[in-house]
Amino acid sequence: MPGRIAVATGVTCCLGLIGVAGVGETGPAHLEVREAVADRAAADQRASRDFTRVAPPAAAALPPPAPTPGATATKKPPRKPVLPARPRPVAGLDQRQMDNAKAIVDVGREMKMPRRALVVAVATAMQESNLYNLASDVVPQSFDHPHQGSGSDHDSVGLFQQRPSSGWGAVAQLMRPAYAARAFYAALREVPGWKDMSVTAAAQAVQVSAYPDAYARHEKRATTVVSALV
Repeated sequence: MPGRIAVATGVTCCLGLIGVAGVGETGPAHLEVREAVADRAAADQRASRDFTRVAPPAAAALPPPAPTPGATATKKPPRKPVLPARPRPVAGLDQRQMDNAKAIVDVGREMKMPRRALVVAVATAMQESNLYNLASDVVPQSFDHPHQGSGSDHDSVGLFQQRPSSGWGAVAQLMRPAYAARAFYAALREVPGWKDMSVTAAAQAVQVSAYPDAYARHEKRATTVVSALV
């Protein structure tokens, strides 16, 4: 065979190229291998220089956290207007008189008495005590209890001038406006047909006053007071 016997040796390049070199051979094949190696090295260098770091993708916007049970704000119901503890006086009454009228009306409503009974009770107290809780000059122990003046009509005490000696109750009880009102309503209930009577007739049936027609003049004012309280 012409020429040298070439021994083929497999060469693995660090760049991943496998070349075949002829030992001691300087022919075209040798040149082609050298050129291919040189071209690959140049290409790798360009790729290394051109490589740029790319910023990591921006984190996707996370949805807002779901509200935990009980954390959601709840709309509070509107507050109800607070009524004054003491009613505003009407019909020419002062504050003490109006407070006593309220005590009478409150007891009547608690006892489920009709509105007319409230008017009868307030009109009666207007006539008997002018809506003041009165002690009695005849009953010294009545002054041991809260009072707003005094009278001297026998042993009559309180808003309705009820007499302990007539079985209305003890002095200490009758000096309490709520008790006195309750006793009046209980007696009114026992009057047959009181709902069909005039205010003055119903009041007189309970009080048995020496002036039976006196209650009538208080009906209009008593009605005004009751309207303001209910």
